[in-house]
Amino acid sequence: MNFSKFASRFDSQSGIVQLMDDLGNAMSGNSDALMLGGGNPSHIPGVQQYFRDSLHRLIENPTLFAHAVGNYELPQGNQEFINAIVELMNKQYQWGIKVENVALTIGSQSAFFFLFNMLGGEDETGIHKQILLPMTPEYIGYSDVGLSDDLFYSYRPLIEKQDNHFFKYHVNFDDMNIRENTAAMCVSRPTNPTGNVLSDIEISRLLSLAETHDVPFIIDNAYGEPFPNIIFTETNPIWNKNIIYCMSLSKVGLPGTRTGIVIADEPVINLIRNMNAVINLATGNFGAMITKDLISSGEILRLSQFQIKPYYQAKVMHAVKIIHKELDGLEYYIHKPEGAIFLWLWLPELPISSDELYERLKLRGVIVISGSHFFPGLVEDWKHKHQCLRITYSMNEKIVEKGIKLIAKELKSIL
Repeated sequence: MNFSKFASRFDSQSGIVQLMDDLGNAMSGNSDALMLGGGNPSHIPGVQQYFRDSLHRLIENPTLFAHAVGNYELPQGNQEFINAIVELMNKQYQWGIKVENVALTIGSQSAFFFLFNMLGGEDETGIHKQILLPMTPEYIGYSDVGLSDDLFYSYRPLIEKQDNHFFKYHVNFDDMNIRENTAAMCVSRPTNPTGNVLSDIEISRLLSLAETHDVPFIIDNAYGEPFPNIIFTETNPIWNKNIIYCMSLSKVGLPGTRTGIVIADEPVINLIRNMNAVINLATGNFGAMITKDLISSGEILRLSQFQIKPYYQAKVMHAVKIIHKELDGLEYYIHKPEGAIFLWLWLPELPISSDELYERLKLRGVIVISGSHFFPGLVEDWKHKHQCLRITYSMNEKIVEKGIKLIAKELKSIL
């Protein structure tokens, strides 16, 4: 069968396909592997109980249940949920947004497919527009969503080595050159895969550059404030009409509902609404309807601050402690864990590539993600790209501990 050029973009094995295949097999019980490579959030008992109670209330209300399963939603998304988001963000941060500034998507991945392709690629004059990622490593899911080649360009970070085997990435403003064909800038904050949180000063400088060059500034807030608030340092979230702010219900604990939230200027929201109608007809109902009261009451702030954040803080401290113990005597660095649900391990003396290490660890029954997948738009062959691993610490602590011990055992056999 002859497929189209469009189909060929999905024909090869990308990092995100590999990630989701491994994650799906592990989470479905089809594999005995220790899953330290996925992005699945933890099943936090107190948070899950809230969702169960909310779902019961939805099922027991005939009118709400009928709407949830029997009606198409508006292409912009559930209006009561959107109203609740507007009220929450304005109360929390005084952003002054309106309902016309918010649209829902079928997960954040869908939102970035829409955004990158509405802004990047060939424009009406024939110019190929690109998305600037100011710093890599950056999210694996960006790499393959573009419908045109060479959609991204990016730059190496500055590396600051710290005490006790930690290090931190910083934006290298001195080397960053914003090209004339730049369509937008995009960062994740906290950053997936590294757990890095760009400082308020870095965000302010990037926004200033974006405004100077008249391009939108996309902030991927899947792990940040106000929910799920898996962020362990102080930040001041900002928004104006030049910022496209992307959020999600996934890391609150609802990845199965596939609910993304985009806050942007009205022309962007109108396009997302139209894309939803053409591609999906409508957005999903369940995520918005299960969490509407959680949002409108402000209870999501309490859950995020007092259950979700401390839960992950305890887990990351445990995982770091195990790494320090098991990798003692080896040359290694952990990116300072400032947020998200991952640890980023740098092995500067690794004699093989991180891709090969991934395969060897898979044979030992532990799944991680090779760092080589997290450098979209960085064309140069930087040795550092092949010396890193992303390790998820959101799984059961015994699984995390056993997996880290196997990683250490493999590393000690080759270092």
